[in-house]
Amino acid sequence: MTDQPTEPPNPEVGKRRLRVALIASSYNYIKDGVALTLNRLVGYLESHDVEVLVFAPVGDAPAFPYQGTVVPVPSMALPRRPEYRLAFQLSRGNRARLHAFQPDIIHIAFAPDFLGYSAWRLAECWKVPLVASYHTRYETYLKHYWYVAPLKGVLAWYLRRFYAACREVYVPSPSMVETLLAEGLRDNFRLWPRGVDLDHFDPGRRSADWRGRLGIGIDEIVVLHVSRLVREKRTDTLEATLRLLEARGIRHRSVIVGDGPERAGLEARLPNTIFTGFLQGDALSEAYASSDIFLFPSETESFGNVTLEALASGLPSVCADATGSRSLVEHGCSGYLASPGAAEEFAAYITQLIEDPKLRQEMAIAARARGRTFSWDGTMARLLGYYNALLAGIGA
Repeated sequence: MTDQPTEPPNPEVGKRRLRVALIASSYNYIKDGVALTLNRLVGYLESHDVEVLVFAPVGDAPAFPYQGTVVPVPSMALPRRPEYRLAFQLSRGNRARLHAFQPDIIHIAFAPDFLGYSAWRLAECWKVPLVASYHTRYETYLKHYWYVAPLKGVLAWYLRRFYAACREVYVPSPSMVETLLAEGLRDNFRLWPRGVDLDHFDPGRRSADWRGRLGIGIDEIVVLHVSRLVREKRTDTLEATLRLLEARGIRHRSVIVGDGPERAGLEARLPNTIFTGFLQGDALSEAYASSDIFLFPSETESFGNVTLEALASGLPSVCADATGSRSLVEHGCSGYLASPGAAEEFAAYITQLIEDPKLRQEMAIAARARGRTFSWDGTMARLLGYYNALLAGIGA
């Protein structure tokens, strides 16, 4: 990287408002869990007198109304997955803008791209504290795509080096921390869970009209899945589980909320499943509350926002026994954890819930209670506390 200012920004912490530069590989060009979490963070920080400047790739138009000031960075649509963008390194103009901002902290919401690498090197050059938030298990995605699978080892090595270079890494779940430590990463982790809007995701939003519009009877049991329809979410296990339930004559209705490159194939192979496409706002909260069981076989989650939304909506959840879900679902209490990829186990747990209304109701109550333990305000206040402690020298 060339033509970068070599002198540190000299922020004079304590003489002005805290300034945070957020370097994000996904912020407003696609509406996914990472982008929504980061927008909520920026909104919270700005409401608490923190100055934030976001550097991120952008699309032709924002996917949703976003928070804060965004400085576009060079990027291109990702080959074979054009809904995502590959970010390049910070441009000369980007670097000048970042230097003029005089950040107290550089926070990278990291993806393994040139953007994150260039911000990492700048932070080192300027001696600005570098922190990162862990959102996605990128190294686990590669096995689902043969053309990049051989790069898994290289990617894992690079991620290990990057996270080791950070002062702190904010990880969303205890199970994810355990996994990272078991893989030999440096223990510079701080727990930063996610929250849920308990007014929006609530069992009281159950709607007979919603079920009626989809042709679902008032007494039919709805098995719901919500996610992007991509291979790394284990759509193969999702499909196999639903086919097993049908083959065994287990009375239920299945609904899939979401979209993505796997949707067309799933629709062709699951003709009795209702596909709604992406939902948001009241339509999404109604979908959760008007269902009865949540099915989520993904094993690549670092947290699992949709699982938390389902729990808050009072849905017993049958998820993969993997990072993220393992920290949310209490096995045998608010749902079940099945072996990753084991459609037989998923189908057996769902069958048990369908055939035992008393158990289903008990788990629905436990699920709602579990969901109520997560607060967005508490989550964001925790991260701001980490920033302040780090700059005060307490968290070093």
